[in-house]
Amino acid sequence: MLSEGFHDVPAGCVAAVVTHLEMRAPPAPRPAPDLPGLSFHRIQAPGTDWYRALYARVGAQDWLWFSRLAMAEAALAVILKDPDVEVYTLRRDGQDLALLELDFRVPGECELAFFGVAPELIGTGAGRGLMTHAIARAWARPIRRFHVHTCTLDHPAALGFYIRSGFTPTRRQIEIAPDPRLGGTLPDDAAPQVPILR
Repeated sequence: MLSEGFHDVPAGCVAAVVTHLEMRAPPAPRPAPDLPGLSFHRIQAPGTDWYRALYARVGAQDWLWFSRLAMAEAALAVILKDPDVEVYTLRRDGQDLALLELDFRVPGECELAFFGVAPELIGTGAGRGLMTHAIARAWARPIRRFHVHTCTLDHPAALGFYIRSGFTPTRRQIEIAPDPRLGGTLPDDAAPQVPILR
C-alpha cells in the first residue's frame, strides 16, 4: 500500500490511477440509441493482424492502449482463439469501428477485457449501443460477476460511463509501466495530453 502524499514516477514510465468495477446482476435495461448504418458482429477467432489494427485504431493514438500491441504474437493468438474469449465489432460500410472483448476464462465470471469505439464514433451513442450488447452477451452465460477496469489514461468520460452502465467501483490502484512511445510500440505523438518523461 502506498502512503499518503506524492510518489515519483520513474523517468521513461507512465502512471495511471486504475479503477476496478463490477456488476453482480444484470442492470435495468437502458434505451439503446438508434445507430443507423452500424451493425454488430462477432468475429470468430480473429487474426492477430486484424485485431491489432482495430485495437490501435480504437485506443492507441488517443489513449495509449499498448498492452496487446506489445504482446508476443503467439500469446495473443492463444487468447483470440480461446472459445471462452468473444470478440465483437461495430461495422459501417465494411469498416470495423469498435472493439468489444469479453473474457469468460474464469468460471462464473466475465471480464470486459477491452471496450472502445473509433474516434469518429465518440459522442454518437455508439458506445452505449455497444455496451447494451456487451451486457446482454455477458449475462447470457451463467456468470455471477461481470467486471472491468479503466484508468486515467482512458477517455475522461469512461469511468462515469461504466458507472451509468451499471458497474460499481470496488478497488483503486496505481499502475506504472514503461512508456510505450519510448520503446517504439507507439509513435511519439500518441496521446499528446500525456507528457513523455525521458
